[in-house]
Amino acid sequence: MKTATTLTFLPTTWSRERRSAVTIAIAIAGLVAFLWLMMLPLSLMPEPIGSAAAQFAEGARVTVALTAVAGVIGILLGVFAALAKLSKFPPLRWAANFYVWAIRGTPLLVQVLFVFLALPSLVPGLQLSDFNSAVVALAFNAGAYNAEAIRAGILAINKGQTEAARSLGLTPFMTFRDVIFPQSFRIALPPLVNNFVSLLKDSSLAYVIGVVELSNIGNRIQSVTFQPIPVFITTATIYLILTSVMTQISGAIERQLDVERH
Repeated sequence: MKTATTLTFLPTTWSRERRSAVTIAIAIAGLVAFLWLMMLPLSLMPEPIGSAAAQFAEGARVTVALTAVAGVIGILLGVFAALAKLSKFPPLRWAANFYVWAIRGTPLLVQVLFVFLALPSLVPGLQLSDFNSAVVALAFNAGAYNAEAIRAGILAINKGQTEAARSLGLTPFMTFRDVIFPQSFRIALPPLVNNFVSLLKDSSLAYVIGVVELSNIGNRIQSVTFQPIPVFITTATIYLILTSVMTQISGAIERQLDVERH
């Protein structure tokens, strides 16, 4: 995925890192402002959008929250799964391979429904809300894709660096933490960024289990007003703004970590 450039109005005399840091800060501030102030311009729009402005705003906030929580958990799961796939312990490696194979080979919609409807039957006493069920399904889905990206990043590191670190007296854990993982994560960052932005759009599937996110709001409003064109144009526009801002943030993070030097 081609990342967005830093904001063009920033002074060219600033260093690359400084421009990226300011871009991240401005984009995050813009995202927060948009989420909490978008109701004002929406309320000025003609029906059926104006009267549903508060609902659209709340749906957008739920969408971003769902994406952020599932995205962070998905990265952690991806790290663990990638390490497990590279493990010398066969059962751990088999379990990780099965996890990635099963998740990547089944539709996300089925996974969402399975967590919400079937998982409580398999685990007696487990009670998950619709939001938490969506987080679990999205996180495990993202983790499977992140695992492959992170594994590829680890394998891209020259084995000579591991040997050099060990010769300096670093333990295997210290070698991974201080030498291998920082470089591999930097290499894996572009596909991780793409997965995160895709997760924002995939979160729309949470509507099937009743999560009141942006797509659910749009569907509810059009089913009441029977005006799908303005409703779904508004919904799509909000998604476009959210993905554009997140792409700007993630692109700046890539430049902050100097991904291009690899």
